[in-house]
Amino acid sequence: VTVITVEPKDTQIVSQFDGQTVSSRQVTIMARVDGFLDKRVYTEGSMIKAGEVMFLQDPRPFQAQLDAAKGALAAQQARWETTKKNLARVKPLAALNALSAKDLDDAIGSELSAAASVQTARADVEQAQLNLNYTTITSPLAGRSSYARVQEGAYVSFSNNLLTYVDQVDPIYVNFSLSENQLLEVSGLVKSGILQQPKDMDYEVNLELADGKEYAQSGRITFADADFNKSTGTYLLRATLPNPDAELRPGQFVRVSLRGSVAPNAMLVPQQAVLQGAKGHFVMVVDKDSKAQVRPVEVGSWYKDQWFIRSGLAAGEVVVVDG
Repeated sequence: VTVITVEPKDTQIVSQFDGQTVSSRQVTIMARVDGFLDKRVYTEGSMIKAGEVMFLQDPRPFQAQLDAAKGALAAQQARWETTKKNLARVKPLAALNALSAKDLDDAIGSELSAAASVQTARADVEQAQLNLNYTTITSPLAGRSSYARVQEGAYVSFSNNLLTYVDQVDPIYVNFSLSENQLLEVSGLVKSGILQQPKDMDYEVNLELADGKEYAQSGRITFADADFNKSTGTYLLRATLPNPDAELRPGQFVRVSLRGSVAPNAMLVPQQAVLQGAKGHFVMVVDKDSKAQVRPVEVGSWYKDQWFIRSGLAAGEVVVVDG
């Protein structure tokens, strides 16, 4: 027969879960003023820089509104200057009782009213300038663009002002879930000392892609939901990974590996060495006389192609693997 000698050793545990990539930040690119869409500047599906122009609306109506607002401001400023000069003439005359107190009050009121009108006209100019600026539509972040929802020549209004999306992909999120049973099992192993978790739960996160290749970048868990999902009974976790070359895109299914847990003094035997009978699991142990004996064991979870043996074996014992 083929045998091995079991020896306890600290073993790093790698837990695996199914996950899905998610954009770390998604923004909707929307038209903020009504008007005709003149041009789509960006290439659909391309990487966009922060501040890059994506769409242009017809600016002429808004330029006309700005010019009109500037003209109204100039008129109000001229009126204000006139009322200030009139007030300057009325004050000394009123002090000499050459004019009544009512004349002075009227002059003061006219000056204050003109000043308020200038403030209103300035606000109109600022709003008109904002509306003109809004005709140049840019992206507030760097990311991958989606397709255009509205094409050139269309009239954009409140009902169809969604133009496209931009997804930030560096860094990228990966969402995965633990079932309630998995979480309780881990908690029980930690309390019993069978498993040690990393300090501050600082797990290293690695990904395996759909073609079986391992993603080159690693990340960390950055979010854990406060509650279990009532419909699925799972606990949501989120990892953040760098994605400088945009190799990962939102919506991909990946295999998530968590590294950092250690099983101290773990006893591991190959899976084929563990048999199951009516009374539970057992292994065949070779004694000092080279005779095989049946040894009941308590098994834990699988690790790669091996079983964790919680009890039933001692260090240095010889276990039959096959044959």
